[in-house]
Amino acid sequence: MALQRELKKKRPFDSLEQEALLNLLRTSDRVQLRFTRLFRAHGLFPAQYNILRILRGEGKPLPILEIAGRMLTQVPGITGLIDRLERAGLVVRQRCTEDRRVIFVAITEAALRLLADLDGPVLELHRQLLCHLTPGELKELNRLLEKVRAPLATDEQ
Repeated sequence: MALQRELKKKRPFDSLEQEALLNLLRTSDRVQLRFTRLFRAHGLFPAQYNILRILRGEGKPLPILEIAGRMLTQVPGITGLIDRLERAGLVVRQRCTEDRRVIFVAITEAALRLLADLDGPVLELHRQLLCHLTPGELKELNRLLEKVRAPLATDEQ
């Protein structure tokens, strides 16, 4: 009912599934907006931040397709994102010596400093967005979201 009022929808939703999915989309949009604002203030798009986090977490250069496979959201233009990160001095490309078709991407010291600057604000935003939920509710939310996503995993292959 809250979403129906928020959207000023006159008629009820066609199904509980429809209401749940629209709730999920509305919530995702609101959360993404907050993160987009934070990253924009540091000269990044959310997908660029995700690439940098993947590279920092791995601790070594990764092939572009491996990075694309680990992204939180599917992005059609991974090469363009990496181009912009490279122009900003946040990553460098390295051609594989064994297979020249493979391009590795490595994170730079400048990017590591940028991520270190963002670590606190990102963690704080996580807290701000979800602090009203108990640990049990957060575990249940994670469980339910994973359950929703499970049958969709076959779509990714």
